[in-house]
Amino acid sequence: MIPHAVFDVMAWLTALLTTWLMYRWRFRERIHALSKRLGAGYYASISLGGLAGAFGFGTLNAFVSGQQVFARSILGGMVGAITLVQIYKLKKGIHGPTGAVLAVPFCLAIAIGRLGCYQAGLVDLTHGTETMLPWGVDFGDGVARHPVQIYESLTMLAVGLALVVGLWMRSSRVQENAFHLAVGAYGVQRFIWEFLKPYTTVIGPLNVFHILCLVICLYAVWMVYGSKNETA
Repeated sequence: MIPHAVFDVMAWLTALLTTWLMYRWRFRERIHALSKRLGAGYYASISLGGLAGAFGFGTLNAFVSGQQVFARSILGGMVGAITLVQIYKLKKGIHGPTGAVLAVPFCLAIAIGRLGCYQAGLVDLTHGTETMLPWGVDFGDGVARHPVQIYESLTMLAVGLALVVGLWMRSSRVQENAFHLAVGAYGVQRFIWEFLKPYTTVIGPLNVFHILCLVICLYAVWMVYGSKNETA
């Protein structure tokens, strides 16, 4: 079985390559116009916010679910990165969308990374709940479970392809809001799949990740429809 770390590396390499391709294809002029204003602090905010959110929220969810482990979460990393970047942009007075070039790479990275989670099975704590459906997967404990990792991988692959089509057709909404659309789609599908995971709930039927999904969905809706792209 291929180690989870191999899929993580594949996800990062794919994201880097796809970012370069997106830059060359559709976002060269936009990024050139923003590069001087963004500065190194912008990329540092993405990295530091992503790391803090990934391990902070991942560990929090594990702790709430009775797992005394140091865990990480893609969703948590996204929330952390977005939060720190928005604070940085606010302080620098930077307006307008800046992450569109990362939208398709993000979708593909999720699609590949979740395959690693699937390979990890029960150890990764991302497995689904028990199911009677014919495609249920036994990860070694004799229980057929929802392969939620595959559900998410296929969904994000479809989102990535839809964004590529929108960019190819030069849709102004997609070109301006590609990242926010990707984030919103990720939040919606992740919110649904969370009901098929065995995490402990914290508010009614909702777990920690449900709440984070609602946060990023509200963020995405506001940035696309509410803010008129004034601060995105």
